[in-house]
Amino acid sequence: MKTILRFLFKSFVAFIILSPLWVLSYIWIDVPATPLMGIRKLQSKQKHIIQHHWVPLYKISKELQLAVICSEDQQFIKHEGFDKKAIEKAWSEHKAGKRLRGASTISQQTAKNVFLWPQRSWVRKGFESYFTFLIESFWSKERILEIYLNSIEMGNGIYGAEAAAQYWFNKSAANLNRNEAAAIAAILPNPRKLLANPPSEYTQKRAAWIYVQMRNYGTLVFDKKE
Repeated sequence: MKTILRFLFKSFVAFIILSPLWVLSYIWIDVPATPLMGIRKLQSKQKHIIQHHWVPLYKISKELQLAVICSEDQQFIKHEGFDKKAIEKAWSEHKAGKRLRGASTISQQTAKNVFLWPQRSWVRKGFESYFTFLIESFWSKERILEIYLNSIEMGNGIYGAEAAAQYWFNKSAANLNRNEAAAIAAILPNPRKLLANPPSEYTQKRAAWIYVQMRNYGTLVFDKKE
């Protein structure tokens, strides 16, 4: 028992020391792959081709940057990793008998995508909160969005904005227009089943809602205090 406890303690200390260094390294190093990419490849019964091509944020259309913020996390620029109002609303709805819906911010999704596994559990949620705190402490909002847009699943085997733009619209991520950006953002809740092009009725409706949110949001401006 003492040996097991000693091993667990050393593992915990090593994690506490190494995890911040891991997060810090991604300030300068672009994320080469994510755990989800490996999981999807192992789960696939057929040949699974991963399409992933990293591009810097300035080579990703402002329209797509705005579309995913309006779709996934409209308080992204303002919060420090967690949207307390969204969490409280989701919990209130759950207590009222409705299905518990997600209230994850872009920062939380980035923590999950880059460092963790996709299955829901309280253990993973705990690690997600820890890594969210780290990335919000060490990375700028621009870097969080850049890593998010280069790592998120945007189709079956499609990861990141550049691969998605090429796959769905045969163009670079830099050249996506507002309609195309809204269509890609619309499939994020279920990117392996939903189609950005040609869109299903659901995708069209969600893209139209995102389009309105983008118009109401205005210009995307990062806080330069970052």
